[in-house]
Amino acid sequence: MSTFMETFAQLRDEKRYDEIIAAVPYARLMGVEFGEDEQGELLFRLPFLERNVGNVTLPALHGGLIGGFLENAALLHLMWNRESMTTPKIVDFSLDYLRSGRAQTLYAQCEITKQGKRVAHVLIEAWQEDRSKPVAVARAHFLLSPGS
Repeated sequence: MSTFMETFAQLRDEKRYDEIIAAVPYARLMGVEFGEDEQGELLFRLPFLERNVGNVTLPALHGGLIGGFLENAALLHLMWNRESMTTPKIVDFSLDYLRSGRAQTLYAQCEITKQGKRVAHVLIEAWQEDRSKPVAVARAHFLLSPGS
């Protein structure tokens, strides 16, 4: 019987993106998708779904949804880029909302700025039509392995 991380590693090696999302219930519920962009970097997508609207007057995506999307993107990005068979645990997440997320697809890309033996730091940026106009940016810290 394989662990989640062993299954994840196999799916990652075979680039079976949809099956990875299917294995993460919250990402699946939100409707997250991901794959590689033209440069081979991971690109996360949150296609617009009516149920994800938080402000029907504008309409705008729910802020909690945007935060959950960015947190999931950071976790998946970190797991994708690690060889370890342990699941990282989030210890800190900071999110800045810069503009309303309109009723359209939201994109995100991540950058691991530090990865030590115990802790990793990931920057996440989300945008819609124009990457130079981010909807939100976030910083996440993950515990990679339990302390001794």
